[in-house]
Amino acid sequence: MIRLATKEQYQHKAEVAKALAHWSRLMIVDALAGGDQSVGRLTEMVGSDVSTVSRHLSVLKAVGIVTARKNGNQVLYHLETPCVTDFFDCALEVLRQSSATQQRAISG
Repeated sequence: MIRLATKEQYQHKAEVAKALAHWSRLMIVDALAGGDQSVGRLTEMVGSDVSTVSRHLSVLKAVGIVTARKNGNQVLYHLETPCVTDFFDCALEVLRQSSATQQRAISG
């Protein structure tokens, strides 16, 4: 018999998935996988204003994906759960499979 997670566990999983459901946050997570970054550096990478990037970081922080620490006058963000990058590999595999299926249907 398969044992399913509790409703609360599924709700928490959904919160993590929602936190990753924006291209900017995916880019931020990818950047943080390479090492800790300041909000200024992340702003340059993402190409959005500081307030927007800060909001994205707050979303990621709220679910425990990133943490922040002070380093002098700077706040550095850290990828607390690097395993989340496995999601990117899985998402790309879904896209590859979908594309292959669509190609087979077209070639029919």
